[in-house]
Amino acid sequence: MPHRPTASFPVVQRSGLQFFRFMGQSTLTLLAGVGGRVLFLRDIRRALGEGRTWRGQVFHQMRAIGVDSLPLVIMVAAFIGGVIAIQMRYQLFPGIQFSIVGLSTRQIVILETGPLLTGLVLAGRVGAKMTAEIATMRVTEQVDALETLAYDPVAYLVVPRLIAATIMLPILTVFADVFGVVSGLLASVLLTDVQYSQFMEGVRLGYDQFQVTYSLIKATLFGAAIAFLCTYEGYMTFGGAEGVGKSTAKAVVISSIAILILDAVTAIFLAPYLQG
Repeated sequence: MPHRPTASFPVVQRSGLQFFRFMGQSTLTLLAGVGGRVLFLRDIRRALGEGRTWRGQVFHQMRAIGVDSLPLVIMVAAFIGGVIAIQMRYQLFPGIQFSIVGLSTRQIVILETGPLLTGLVLAGRVGAKMTAEIATMRVTEQVDALETLAYDPVAYLVVPRLIAATIMLPILTVFADVFGVVSGLLASVLLTDVQYSQFMEGVRLGYDQFQVTYSLIKATLFGAAIAFLCTYEGYMTFGGAEGVGKSTAKAVVISSIAILILDAVTAIFLAPYLQG
């Protein structure tokens, strides 16, 4: 039966038809997106077996993703750590020990802002870059040229970025955690009346190694999500320069939302273990 345009129905019926057709189309688009990403994940799994193709690209991508992003990550973490410490000091009620400033700064930076802000910063900087690179290669037919030369495009373009992001984002998070806490210490001692010994007492209070492990688990998930989602958008690009721009913007938005969702899911399942 041919599809009947909505405008051909009586006015009273159009609103309901528009709503249900919109919901149906949105559902089909969502399912198509999920299916495409599942098939892309299958291709990545197959491409992992072609080590000779992707092995030489991993270290180059680790430098592009990790080393080149280090100054930005340190700067963001330093400012955030300092602001957290100053805010905590001046939100204290009279009579509360100043060691709570060190404790709160450590917990907020390591458990939340360190991995989360690092992931969001990398989604904007690295995610956009890898999407634009692969998308440009797709629309200029360089991906097709790789296939002609008997190279697997997924193994050559996607796998190295996925491995590098999964490895480097936890390393960047370690730097973010360290500089965030150190910046909080300096801001507290130099800009407020909190003493060094008081801040460090709070930093050591209730510390458990799993807190760092928790931070690194989140960072690993964020790195894998950024690389997977951004390379997918770049790989599926069409439509010339305009398509490259749309894919890049879409990749940054989707990867940022995915990071926030993963952050919440990780907290739901792993935060109870932090009580020990």
